[in-house]
Amino acid sequence: MSSLNVVKSMLEKCATNESTMPPTLIYNEGWMLRLVLQWFSKQKPSEHPLSFPEKSHWYSEALIPSAFLARKRGDKYAESWTHADGVIGHFEIGKDKYRTAALSLLPGATTLKVLEAKMFSRLSTGITHARYYNQAARNIACIAETLYQAEINKIQTDINALAFYLIAPKSQIEQNIFENYLSEESIRSVVKRRVNEYDDDKSEWYHQWFLPTLERTDIKPISWEAIIEYVIKADLQTGSDLNEFYDRCLQYNKTKTPFNEY
Repeated sequence: MSSLNVVKSMLEKCATNESTMPPTLIYNEGWMLRLVLQWFSKQKPSEHPLSFPEKSHWYSEALIPSAFLARKRGDKYAESWTHADGVIGHFEIGKDKYRTAALSLLPGATTLKVLEAKMFSRLSTGITHARYYNQAARNIACIAETLYQAEINKIQTDINALAFYLIAPKSQIEQNIFENYLSEESIRSVVKRRVNEYDDDKSEWYHQWFLPTLERTDIKPISWEAIIEYVIKADLQTGSDLNEFYDRCLQYNKTKTPFNEY
């Protein structure tokens, strides 16, 4: 039996009495998102937020660039590239020879949607030396930097769809625990503070790239339940399978401390 077949067999036994690993290694927000994106990628373009435009694709755990990279060893004001749970759009992966998952826009790109998936956890509150710099603000800043990098690398794009979607259980969204993080005012003030604390002058980047990007980006939460309902109406079998997988995710992830941050 090949190694891939062994892996397949191990995954199929996950959450059974024969399992050799915790069920949360497969029943989690990351795999839930991948299943959802794979389905949407096979559908015709629609008005749904997760719709794929023509010739676009998706990627999980892509690295998107930061405007606040280290300038020297031990730079306490710096941060690394950001891992995106999911990305939809016109881009390529791995062009940066030092980062195999690095994302860069393709010529003629029209779409960049960054997705953050949650399963009973909050948005992370910050980075080591900027605890206020939360996940939502960081992702929007990275979207702006992605557009900026395309410009300085002379990649001509035609972006008409930018988005940051937080996908989480309906119960979390209804408790409004993400509301403040996702507000335009909050994101603007958090990134402004980050710019002011970074030694290099980033004011031009903030005004010419970040603020216009923030204004153009569709930012909102979407519940897993709403997505599953949409899929069921279009494809009963796949929707039912997704619902079963989601129920397992809820079952195994609710054992965590509610709204754990990580």
